[in-house]
Amino acid sequence: MTDETIRFYDDLAASYHLILEDWQSSISRQADVLHSIITDEWGGGVHRMVDVACGIGTQAIGLACRGYVVSASDLSANSVHRARYEVTQRGLDIAFSVGDMRTCRDRLGAGYDLVIACDNAIPHLLSNSEILTALRQMHGSLRSGRGVLLTVRDYVVEPRGRGIMKPYGVREFDGRRVVAFQVWDFDSDHYDLSLYLVDDTGSPTSPTTRAYRSRYCAVSTDRLCELMNEAGFSSVKRIDEWFYQILIGTRR
Repeated sequence: MTDETIRFYDDLAASYHLILEDWQSSISRQADVLHSIITDEWGGGVHRMVDVACGIGTQAIGLACRGYVVSASDLSANSVHRARYEVTQRGLDIAFSVGDMRTCRDRLGAGYDLVIACDNAIPHLLSNSEILTALRQMHGSLRSGRGVLLTVRDYVVEPRGRGIMKPYGVREFDGRRVVAFQVWDFDSDHYDLSLYLVDDTGSPTSPTTRAYRSRYCAVSTDRLCELMNEAGFSSVKRIDEWFYQILIGTRR
């Protein structure tokens, strides 16, 4: 993880919701799915959780609305600022902080029932050793018998190369049209991501284009499961029925 990752999310924070067709619906839908998995895997004993890559609050907000006691952290100060605003608008109570998932146990303490890191946050860690450090910190944050939940892309099925386009679609609001898409450029098991937001207000001087850039490690879910086991988690498995791929494990 680099300073480029922090700049990527700091710059994107005000517009992050445009990646999703309907951010509020996504908040609710993801909360429904996560609540179902949490209940199926760990029963009714999950109350206190921490989101160690909260971004602008997509999962933290939805789970707080579900009645969970949520703490949340992200390395992007601007994202945390936006998340605090969104939480205030909804009358919720979430404890936010700025920090790296690789230090979550040291910064936020232990005794949680669940640690989550969603929206493909883990692959911002660019080596196995960085990922393992983060997973060990997550493991140390948990009570015995409680779990971790990650959502990640399945890079095994993704094409490799340069100039690979990933469209998000068109967003229309307030007389504006925003077209959002990514372009991936691979080198070996890493790739550079450029996210473009083309903003057309209909004026003679529009559209304008904003570009946001970051780097990812195209780590496979099999390798992530191996690293989860190495970090001390048991009952590690992948769940495929929902958005992205969901990986879960339990502290022994």
